[in-house]
Amino acid sequence: MDRIRIHRDAIAVAAAFLLPLAVAAVLVPFRETFANAAAALVLVAVVVAVATLGTRTAGFIAAGSASLWFDFFLTRPYERFAITQRPDIETAISLFVVGMVVTELAARSRHHHQVAAEESDYVELIYGVSELVASGAPTREVIDRVRGELIELLHLRDCRYEAGAPLRRMTRIEHDGQVLLGGLLWGVHEMGLPGRELELLVQSRGHVLGRFLIKPTPAWPVSLRRRVVAVALADQAGAALTPRLRSA
Repeated sequence: MDRIRIHRDAIAVAAAFLLPLAVAAVLVPFRETFANAAAALVLVAVVVAVATLGTRTAGFIAAGSASLWFDFFLTRPYERFAITQRPDIETAISLFVVGMVVTELAARSRHHHQVAAEESDYVELIYGVSELVASGAPTREVIDRVRGELIELLHLRDCRYEAGAPLRRMTRIEHDGQVLLGGLLWGVHEMGLPGRELELLVQSRGHVLGRFLIKPTPAWPVSLRRRVVAVALADQAGAALTPRLRSA
């Protein structure tokens, strides 16, 4: 999935530079009869398409590329990076500014859509595990399910479960999703999760029943939402172990 995203982003950046160039070149035969303002609107449409389908970076590149080739191909003196007439200067500047604004709006819209989709996935993830617990599935099945989900959710190198009440370590994911490393809060947003092994406690009704020992991928960013979901999954594992606690 990550390779696909990187490949897609690379294509978007290439398109951001080449599409405005191609469209401006196509308009060259008509530049004597086609108003520059109309040509600028065509290039704005290209920027909108790139910004909507690509990334923020691609949109910014498309805005700059569109302004550049508008100057080169469609304003006098032609085939030179120079503009001599004030209306053309204003049009080129407007093209660039509108392209930047559209790109930012598209990026924000895409971000909000992604957040909403992720939160929906998190709800389904927790619901799926809770349904497994409610169905009375064997605790080992629940533990294995949670372990697999944690590996994917937090992009872990490894994860294993240890039963029993361990001594609380100073390197762990707290119940609020914060990361404690050596008694200090870890700056997850800047550095990703630490490369060393972390502890995620499995608890129920105030009792520690076990722990997941997780090995994060160094420098891989993991949002607070993902860490809170990981805690909720560990709590579901604790719910599956609760009957054993009552019988002990």
